[in-house]
Amino acid sequence: MAQAKHGDTVKVHYTGKLNDGSVFDTSHNREPLQFTIGDGQLIPGFEHTVVGMNMGESRTVNIRAEDAYGLHHKEMVGVVGRDQFPPDLEVKVGQQFKTHNEDGRTIIVTVTDVSASDVTLDANHPLAGKDLTFDIQLVAVV
Repeated sequence: MAQAKHGDTVKVHYTGKLNDGSVFDTSHNREPLQFTIGDGQLIPGFEHTVVGMNMGESRTVNIRAEDAYGLHHKEMVGVVGRDQFPPDLEVKVGQQFKTHNEDGRTIIVTVTDVSASDVTLDANHPLAGKDLTFDIQLVAVV
């Protein structure tokens, strides 16, 4: 039986959970996730877990924030005036917008607070600073 190794393209089913047990993502309601181990398409802790797995094997792994989406950086949170948004736009906590950083690169920010005069935007990944648990099943080595 072939074990998954660096450079292999694999298909996995997974369920990702937060420390409180709530599910933030799963592939079980769609096609398995396909990726090449070592290409850096996924968080490092996820890829490392798949290495050495046999087809049909399942593993559960706890991935610390620094091996997942990184730590939460306060300097990536900022407050802008409500007047920076169209007046007819209802801005809500949890909404995401595309904007540009100082380098001109497009980034996605999440609204974390709204008042009559200000909107707080967070450019961290929504899962930054969180330890994650994944249940992973290797479906195929293609």
